[in-house]
Amino acid sequence: MPPFVSSLAGRFSGVARGFTMAQKTLVIIGIAVLVLGGVALAAWLSKPSYSPLFSALAPADANAIVTQLKTDNIPYQLVNGGSTILVPDANVYDERLKAASAGLPATTAAGYSLLDSMGVTSSEFQQNVTYKRAMEGELAQTIMAMNGVTTASVKLAVPEKTVFTSTKEDPTASVFVETTPGVSLSDEQVNAIVHLTSSAVEGLKPVNVSVVDSSGAVLSAAGTGTTGSGDKQTQAYEQRVTSAVQSMLDKVVGAGNATVSLTATMDKASTDRVKEAFTAPDGAPALNESSTTEKTTGGTSTGTGVLGPDNIAVPNGAGTTGSSSESEKTTKNNAVDKVTENTLIPAGALQRQSLAVAVDTAAAAKIDAATLTEMVSVAAGIVPGRGDTVSMRVVPFSTAQADAAKAAIDAAKAEAGSAATAQNWRNIMMGALLLLAVLVAAVLYARKNRRQVRELVDLGEQAPPMLTMSKVTAEPAPDTTAMAVIPARAALPVAESTDTDTKRASLEAMAGADPKKTASLLRSLMDERAGS
Repeated sequence: MPPFVSSLAGRFSGVARGFTMAQKTLVIIGIAVLVLGGVALAAWLSKPSYSPLFSALAPADANAIVTQLKTDNIPYQLVNGGSTILVPDANVYDERLKAASAGLPATTAAGYSLLDSMGVTSSEFQQNVTYKRAMEGELAQTIMAMNGVTTASVKLAVPEKTVFTSTKEDPTASVFVETTPGVSLSDEQVNAIVHLTSSAVEGLKPVNVSVVDSSGAVLSAAGTGTTGSGDKQTQAYEQRVTSAVQSMLDKVVGAGNATVSLTATMDKASTDRVKEAFTAPDGAPALNESSTTEKTTGGTSTGTGVLGPDNIAVPNGAGTTGSSSESEKTTKNNAVDKVTENTLIPAGALQRQSLAVAVDTAAAAKIDAATLTEMVSVAAGIVPGRGDTVSMRVVPFSTAQADAAKAAIDAAKAEAGSAATAQNWRNIMMGALLLLAVLVAAVLYARKNRRQVRELVDLGEQAPPMLTMSKVTAEPAPDTTAMAVIPARAALPVAESTDTDTKRASLEAMAGADPKKTASLLRSLMDERAGS
């Protein structure tokens, strides 16, 4: 072993022998903590990062893919209730190719690929059904690409085309969505699903699309538009108007000095209104015009066949003179303007609303009530002709709840202050104990060093004169001094006590380990003894 390494090992062993049992225990615990921390850090750094292999899997597909991963000895993780499989980044693309070659996942929604298997002998009914299934599959796959949607199913009800417009029916659609646990679709996402579905099918209107989720909640009901049921529309309108009026009052009279309550009545039925209007343009010529004139002239006739008295015909009655007539008929086809207006009124049309506002007396002392009422009416969109009403009252507000909240806040602050004070005292006590422990360790270490120095002094007094003379006259040649120590032990009498033998043995061991340090220490002790 090299001298430097052996000397370093000797110093460490000497320092370790000087530790107390508590210090040795702390050193062992620190080394163990460092080793465990290093092992944990190495394990964390060597752990591969995982990426999704497939997501939104059916249980059967997830089972087949996990079996394939076990066969290939690829580590994996299951998340989202087993519907998502994670594998190391380095194996994502290889495993996807292997899964695709095995036909996995097999339960994905079929799209236009269904049309590839149709033959020339397929009937018209089969073609229509297959095309509808392909449309449903394509829409489902598109909806599943949205954030938060794990599963989607679309059902289309497309009536057969007919030439009889009076019996024509509009197509409808129903959409089922299942979201990630803990995720809810926003109104914008529901609107996107409705318009995406209605735009993909000819003749499908957004009001005829229904959207429901896995919990059975109706996100968009047929006939009520994309905003949901009538109650939901009413609540949304009331919240929006109340928030606007409350925000204005908070800026005018101060926060907490006014309260707003709105009740709205909305039409829950949708209406499709068709209106036609005809107007004659001024100064426009007729499209076509026709005129017919007819003249008639009559002659003289005898009164043959005129009955006389007793119903007896008179043979030679008097004749009558004929008359002439003329008639004219004119027909004009004038140009007219025709306006056809088709209006679709969805459910949720506002019928009337009632607004009640209460203002604290202290806050409204310097504000005109009429002006405040007018501001509230304009902010809420009040229309008196529609039957809307506004009630503004200035009343003293109850301060019991505010006082209770203030008392709770004060109690919490006092408790937090007490806890902080107690924590400070605990920190002070811990610091004092730690300082006391350091002082006690320093005192014990000083006493131990003093005891060792005293033992060396006693050992120097018991050494023979030959050893002392050699130490006094010795020059800085440590090797000669160290060699002088060894024969000095041989000159000691045999009758010395056991304690002296132990001290001499310790001195001999110290001289063998570090001769220079031992010679210097003995020289200083002898100089101090001679000076005293």
